[in-house]
Amino acid sequence: MYAYIDGRLTFKCPTYVIIEAGGVGYQLHISLHTYTLLKDEERCKMYVWLHVKEDAHTLYGFIEEGEKRLFLHLISVNGIGPNTGRMMLSSISPQEIEDAIIKGDVDQIKRIKGIGPKSAQRLIIELQDKLKKDGTGTLISAPLNNTAKEEALSALVMLGFVKNSAEKAVDFALKNAEKTLSVEEIIKIALKNL
Repeated sequence: MYAYIDGRLTFKCPTYVIIEAGGVGYQLHISLHTYTLLKDEERCKMYVWLHVKEDAHTLYGFIEEGEKRLFLHLISVNGIGPNTGRMMLSSISPQEIEDAIIKGDVDQIKRIKGIGPKSAQRLIIELQDKLKKDGTGTLISAPLNNTAKEEALSALVMLGFVKNSAEKAVDFALKNAEKTLSVEEIIKIALKNL
């Protein structure tokens, strides 16, 4: 329902922040990773996810879009809820979680409070192929300067294509172009070659 909230940071503590946007104060539950990266900015943009239960609507906020995507992967695993996902992102960095899952490092994942051996193995079994498909580091790192090439590549990966294949298709489209291509044109040409 919500992609992000951009507004004035009115309150910050290690577990939640309040961002005022459009005259409304949004309370966002955050991880320690996000808290550390927030610094003391007056204005910020937080990627959000809304968790709806019978008795509550809870917003979770992330300073990086990649952290949000990793969080959504984590909570897709049976037995891992939003609070456990947030605890995981607070215990070790998102990059360390991603690396541990890809490498199948059960011991590293078990060190996280609330994650036992069965949950650690379930995380690896269910997420290892998904994270390997994207390639190491793609969940966490977002392009710093969004060029048409990077945006097209990101879109193709989001559509489910393997990063290496998508990158080759995008490079092929750009190399054979007679003019400067828009993001949409790059994606259309790349899709024909995938």
